[in-house]
Amino acid sequence: MGTRRASLVQRRQDPLRARYRSDPAEAWISDGAQTISACGGDPFHGVVVPANSRDAPLQFGVHRAVGGFHDYPNPGDLLSAALAACFDSTLRMIAEHLGIRLELLEVKVDAECDVRGCLLVERTVPVGFQRMRCGVKLKTKDHVDEETIKMLLGAAEHSCVVMQTFRNGVTVQTQVETSHAAAPAAAAASRRAAKCRGAGGSGTMA
Repeated sequence: MGTRRASLVQRRQDPLRARYRSDPAEAWISDGAQTISACGGDPFHGVVVPANSRDAPLQFGVHRAVGGFHDYPNPGDLLSAALAACFDSTLRMIAEHLGIRLELLEVKVDAECDVRGCLLVERTVPVGFQRMRCGVKLKTKDHVDEETIKMLLGAAEHSCVVMQTFRNGVTVQTQVETSHAAAPAAAAASRRAAKCRGAGGSGTMA
């Protein structure tokens, strides 16, 4: 009986598992994103650049429910997209690892938020999404029994970083660096002081 050829997922992940077992510190990663400064008169549009894709900036807008124009993906859409992308890729990786051949896979995420909280209309309403639903449409190329599909979905839920972040919560720290333009009077006084220091250093005396 011939041996089964290792899948792409196994070839990519097995060496990483071995490395992380021997050196757990290597398993720590850092993802991120940064907005591009846009301090004009339009607070309803902006550009965000993912840390791992600096050549693909994303334009974003703001939901019409809080005054935006809803003409670009809003932050809630991007949040939903992160979950859909993470769960989709996790499902496909585990399916390949299990030898399940997928013919079709679609992941759809819906998120619901009562915006009265963020607009301070009703302080008893929490700020944030109150409900999120993750729907999966899946079709295999071969017959796969129901228990195996349940195992696939359960394993994918367990290993989906974004889904587990939402379910378990995460601490978010805010750090702020501030700078201020000099006030007109202070700027003028600074210029006069500089002139006086220049004159005093010329060697003339009254």
